[in-house]
Amino acid sequence: MIKIVKADGKAEYEFLKAVRDRSSDTDRDVTAIVSDIINNVRKNGDKAVEEYTIKFDGKAPEFFEVPAEEIDKAVASVDPEFLSTLEKAAVNISDFHKRQLQQSWLTTKENGVILGQRIRGLERVGLYVPGGTAAYPSSVLMNAIPAKIAGVKELIMVTPPLKNGKPNPDIMAAARIAGVDRVFLMGGAQAVAALAYGTESVPRVDKIVGPGNIFVATAKKLVYGVVDIDMIAGPSEILVLADETANAKYLAADLMSQAEHDRMASAILVTTSQKLADETVAELDRQMQQLSRKEIIEESITKYGAIVVCDDMEKAVEMANELAPEHLEVCCSDPMEYVGKLDNAGSVFLGNYSPEPLGDYFAGPNHVLPTSGTARFFSPLSVDSFVKKSSFIYYTESALRADKDDIVRFANTEGLTAHANSIIVRFE
Repeated sequence: MIKIVKADGKAEYEFLKAVRDRSSDTDRDVTAIVSDIINNVRKNGDKAVEEYTIKFDGKAPEFFEVPAEEIDKAVASVDPEFLSTLEKAAVNISDFHKRQLQQSWLTTKENGVILGQRIRGLERVGLYVPGGTAAYPSSVLMNAIPAKIAGVKELIMVTPPLKNGKPNPDIMAAARIAGVDRVFLMGGAQAVAALAYGTESVPRVDKIVGPGNIFVATAKKLVYGVVDIDMIAGPSEILVLADETANAKYLAADLMSQAEHDRMASAILVTTSQKLADETVAELDRQMQQLSRKEIIEESITKYGAIVVCDDMEKAVEMANELAPEHLEVCCSDPMEYVGKLDNAGSVFLGNYSPEPLGDYFAGPNHVLPTSGTARFFSPLSVDSFVKKSSFIYYTESALRADKDDIVRFANTEGLTAHANSIIVRFE
């Protein structure tokens, strides 16, 4: 069961260290396996992908690229009410991300100089979507919608086939709603390799985004540099800040909503109330009995969960910033008071009626968030994740003449005489 830690300046930091250490470097054996897969796909293309698909998924699909008519059939089989839910969520996600869109700009100076920045979407992006029991249509929306808003010209989705060799209908519905251009039935490290290097069927992309297991995450890490990636994702995590006004029933439910993701997920409550801590332990035990992923939740909160009791909210906020959690809930009497104090978090959920699943599925902000403390320097996936920026410079002869001596001095100081010469020859 979840442990209660009394913050004394030492115990809480020992626990935080244990949480951080769970996201250690990728297993060397996994790295070796994934490296072999990548090299094989790079050399043998579609043939290698097909072999791995048979090996890991049990059957090669009838087709690698899903024809439009197959997508139509899959979408037609989806529960109409769920289809409506996807469409509503897509509207919210689109509305939020449209506000992130930046424009190219230029500025002119009195001496005729023109400076500016050009912003445009990436040419082609690959979206990895898990299949099987870990099929998440919400991830399709969260990755694809900002990409299309950014102006990505072609969005390629890869996802493992079902056991019957067909695509997952819910995933196809989300892809259709989000504007995915092409869909390929392939998964695992081999799909990542196909996106990074291209095969006879799969075009090479500029960036790969989307969640996956340790093999997918390792593959993304290994191809980074050949392509860009969104981030190296670690186990899911939530930290809840709560004062004595919070509801233990809600707190327990929210902690378990993340603990069910993974046996290595971390669910932490930081509170100023010992009474609330005790009530939350009881609620965890009661509610857990009714949940389908009870064993995963129990292992997760036993190993990597805790309720930390602090003397005051100032200490609680300090702990939150130290951990830099993926998800941070604030269940306090005046949650807005803490918005400007919580500097390190992927996404912040304010108040008793803004639980984490609201952000996972529906509200609009992106659910692809930095984990393992990287919220100290990383941001959530956004429209910015799918654009590239170039600056441009235009100088007149007179403007360059006015600045030439300073530029030559800079170049000579750095010992780069050819740089200096490039300026000098223009005014000899």
